[in-house]
Amino acid sequence: MVHLETDIFIIGAGGSGMYAAIAAVRNGAKVIIADKSMVGRGGATIMAQMTTAAALGDEEPDHWTMHLEDTLLAGRGLCNEELSSILCKEAIDRIREMDDWKVGWARKNGKITGVGAPGHRKPRCVYVDFLNTGPAVAKCLRTQIVRNHEVTRISGLLITDVVVEDGVVVGAVGFNLADQTPVTIAAKAVIIAAGGLTRLYSRNSASANMNGDGYAMALRAGAELIDMEFPQFFPIGHLAPRLVGMDPIMWDPFRYKLGGRLINAKGEEFVHLYGGKDEGKYLTTRDIISYAITKEAEAGRATTSGGVFLSFEHLLEEELRSAFGPVIDRLAANGIDLTKRPIEVAPIAHYHMGGIRVNSRMETRVLGLYAAGEAVGGANGANRLSGNALVEAFVFGERAGRFSAIYATGKQRGWSNKSGIRHLDSLNNLISCKHSDDGEHAELGQIWAELQNLMWQNVGVLRTGLKLEKTLLRLQSIRANLEEVIPAKGEAFNLTLQDWFDLRAGLLTAEAVTLSALNRTESRGAHQREDFTETKGAFERNQSISLDMNGSLNSSFVTSNNFNELENVRLMK
Repeated sequence: MVHLETDIFIIGAGGSGMYAAIAAVRNGAKVIIADKSMVGRGGATIMAQMTTAAALGDEEPDHWTMHLEDTLLAGRGLCNEELSSILCKEAIDRIREMDDWKVGWARKNGKITGVGAPGHRKPRCVYVDFLNTGPAVAKCLRTQIVRNHEVTRISGLLITDVVVEDGVVVGAVGFNLADQTPVTIAAKAVIIAAGGLTRLYSRNSASANMNGDGYAMALRAGAELIDMEFPQFFPIGHLAPRLVGMDPIMWDPFRYKLGGRLINAKGEEFVHLYGGKDEGKYLTTRDIISYAITKEAEAGRATTSGGVFLSFEHLLEEELRSAFGPVIDRLAANGIDLTKRPIEVAPIAHYHMGGIRVNSRMETRVLGLYAAGEAVGGANGANRLSGNALVEAFVFGERAGRFSAIYATGKQRGWSNKSGIRHLDSLNNLISCKHSDDGEHAELGQIWAELQNLMWQNVGVLRTGLKLEKTLLRLQSIRANLEEVIPAKGEAFNLTLQDWFDLRAGLLTAEAVTLSALNRTESRGAHQREDFTETKGAFERNQSISLDMNGSLNSSFVTSNNFNELENVRLMK
């Protein structure tokens, strides 16, 4: 067993985790940042290819309050306005700080340039270039933490549990993927920055890491989740023809930049029939477009691949090349000539609006436990405004790092040899199991496939109470019986052991999403019920999820923007 000690321990090393590490160090803390993939090279940030929103006002007048208004409108009445305000206001500081770090924001006439995006009244979405913003951001942040000797980076470390004693976080437990060596980390504070949950869906744009680990860890530690019924589906994920080596969600910036037409199999534009008001600009928000495409397919007006067409055929090659640049040649290598044929697109699981319930300091109701980035719920409400994902990582990561460091100042680590014994015993039992065949690996694969299919078919773009009830019961059954599936084989890089823990987290998180969706008997934003199609004023409230001592999930509705109970819990401790 390996034991480590630090001031701040960060779980997840994407954009939010790295920014948290930077902020914690400059506020006087020592940091360990760990990822089950490679630090700075896994998660969602490095996969982002498009833009990030901030009301810089460099090219034309803008203000963060206008960005806030657009964010709240997109959130369909469920945004925690305090968190949304922080997001929009501090986005400006984070973008300018990263500019100082030479991230390479695109410029026009010496000023950081921005483009329009769905739901924004101003062209405030900045970028490095349309296919390299995420990698450039990840490299920039990675460079900052590599240069800092107060940050210890650990790749290939899977954290299984946050360790809590008497309601206070004291560290975490996990194991090294290379050799299954158990690892304990004593820490004054822990930040969960483990991203979202889109791997739970069979069609998704995420890395294999995004299976809800952070949400599940938070629940088991005693924190609450909020807005779990609102996964976001990117409306125009690529379907056909075959696209090799390119992001399936690449089409959005070109659609709203060039006016790409969304048409059904009959050659008809249709978004306006479902409440969209594109008016040639294609700025309708993602929830409406996802719903429109799904309903067109349901009505028998889908393409052969099950989606709709995105067409640029009305544009000249010179216009396409001017906007797409070298992407045109990469598309040609895939056999795609946008001047001669449309492509087929359909919704794909992309982001999660919900997450861990926090206050403005990124604190959970568990003392010493913080969250950052996509792991946080509340700021996006029922639908995330395009471009807010990356700045959510930067802003909430910085705040989590800063406030956790302030909290940790002067505190002693509370870890003892008994702190993680319960978690270590369970982990060691799994690691010590030896098997000679691959039967257990096949079973884990089957469970994953069933989980992804259940979520896509029944907890996807369109939902019904009956489907949700059946899915909830099945998820509860699988989760209850997971202990009987023994994954370990004892070899180096035991991927079956990782699969088991990923499934444990994924099943609990999927159950939270399904339970929340079942209890919200209305349609709002990304949550669309075919049996409750109206948006109801009585449901303009957030839904929280907690885990009881018996391992069952509990749901309750809370008043939007009322997060005072978090403060009260902290004060009592």
